[in-house]
Amino acid sequence: MTHRYPNTPASNADAPPVKAIDSSSQKTQQTHYRFEKVHDVNVFYREAGDPAAPTVLLLHGFAASSYMWRDVIKALADNYHVVAPDLPAFGYTESPERNQYEYTFDNLTQTIDQFTNQLKLNRYAIAVHDYGAPVGWRLALAHPSKVTAIISQNGNAYEEGLSEGWEPIRKYWNNPTKENREALSDFPTPDSIKWQYVEGVSDTGLVSPDTYTLEGAQISRPGMADIQLDLLLDYATNVEKYPEFQAYFREYQPPLLAVWGEHDPFFLPPGAEAWKRDIPHADIRFYDTGHFALETHGEVIIPAIREFLDDHLKSGVS
Repeated sequence: MTHRYPNTPASNADAPPVKAIDSSSQKTQQTHYRFEKVHDVNVFYREAGDPAAPTVLLLHGFAASSYMWRDVIKALADNYHVVAPDLPAFGYTESPERNQYEYTFDNLTQTIDQFTNQLKLNRYAIAVHDYGAPVGWRLALAHPSKVTAIISQNGNAYEEGLSEGWEPIRKYWNNPTKENREALSDFPTPDSIKWQYVEGVSDTGLVSPDTYTLEGAQISRPGMADIQLDLLLDYATNVEKYPEFQAYFREYQPPLLAVWGEHDPFFLPPGAEAWKRDIPHADIRFYDTGHFALETHGEVIIPAIREFLDDHLKSGVS
């Protein structure tokens, strides 16, 4: 099914009832901030919930970090084990320089895959956004039995989802010259990041400045802009793998919820609707907002995520 939702967040009257919790469960539900050393990468992650409960792995995109999932983590921690890492070169994760670590999506996936192994996450639902999507799809290809369900917040897997805004990037893919790389130099900048957060948002007063300010500071660190241009070049490998990702969807029919900001300047609604070809029972929902739909519509998207997980996973501690 496909739904479109207006700009107005849910009122307090529509909110689910607040559950009473005891002190021991409250401690479990608190978010912990941790590091896990994975080879040369010191992965920062947020974790909440009982490890014995069903796990949800949250994978952020560009330009974001695990911070984007902060409200989702709190909302799910009572019945789910929630883990949100910062990808290498994002957030608080400490990763090597370009000449010591290859910044490709294959390598990011290998790091996160090993991260899940070290945390003994044997089965998990994945929630993905933007760059987190091709990492998640690669994990699913490598370990289809581990992935219990998929939630995509503007995380693409179809050519139909790529807007005209990708044309200068495609030029870089097809001819990765110094000139074409320099033509994209305004992409990894604080101004560009702020634009990504507010573009397509009718009420920009709903977008916390903490989001783009934090990411703008991150991108301004020495060497970060070049790393992001490396990843932008390697994004071509994700598009090349779209047929493989789609074959996975068709074969394994994972439960899938897409919660999509329909005014995203990069990933268009047809990219979400295309899932219906491969997963006929996919739940596709559109919201009157942009690329970071959770920032403006968390009050309606998070209950949809919770309901989806409750329907498709065994809730509560196993």
